[in-house]
Amino acid sequence: MQLSVNGSDTFIATGGRPFDPSLPAVVMIHGAGFDSSTWALHSRWFAHHGYSVLAPDLPGHGRSAGKPLPTIAEMADWIAALITAAGASKARLIGHSMGSLIAIEASARHPDKVSGLALIGTAATMTVGPDLLKAAEANDVSAIDMVSIWGLGFKAELGGSLAPGLWMHQGAQRVLQEAKPGVLYNDLNACNAYQNALTAAAAVKVPATFILGERDMMTPAKAGKTLAAATPNARTVVLPGAGHMMMVEQPDELLAALQ
Repeated sequence: MQLSVNGSDTFIATGGRPFDPSLPAVVMIHGAGFDSSTWALHSRWFAHHGYSVLAPDLPGHGRSAGKPLPTIAEMADWIAALITAAGASKARLIGHSMGSLIAIEASARHPDKVSGLALIGTAATMTVGPDLLKAAEANDVSAIDMVSIWGLGFKAELGGSLAPGLWMHQGAQRVLQEAKPGVLYNDLNACNAYQNALTAAAAVKVPATFILGERDMMTPAKAGKTLAAATPNARTVVLPGAGHMMMVEQPDELLAALQ
């Protein structure tokens, strides 16, 4: 669906069912350079099992208008505005990678808008390597290659897609290739600059699930456990053998962990 958020036209996937603010709401927040297609499977499951789903393309991403927001704090405020614009009182926030930082910051800044958290592929700090930042700033295709190679676990190198004939690397690369120039750099720079995760974690007052990939090279499980340890009411699930992009690597296991 299309919705105006802070005066800007926003595309929001709703999992194949109209958004109903009377149902428990779930907001699914994608990672750096990606869009709502990240949640193609999981949004549909929630929408067909008693929830209303908002899986937005963040500003400047995918089919949403506007410029990408430069900081995690601004993105967190935008998520709160999205919940209000949709007519929901509060929502469970499910965030992947950059989306997990947005979710935990939104929980700290807007506790009245958040009923729960699920943080996938997260870490207390998301330091981005200088080579990747430089390539992304130059809109060099090597940045897309680096995100794909580091983001997917070892099984992806062996044709590990559950859908026969599909290649996980190309799937990830294609979404990043469709992003507007500067979007990937904006997002990576926002992650690299964000230093408030531990402070935000200490302020969490709702149940929080941390879902980590055992073989995640971008946000190693050890780093995610550090953030979980600083979060009250935290539950941690480690997916054996999974890399950073658990939505495509282990979709069923991820869905089970989100319950």
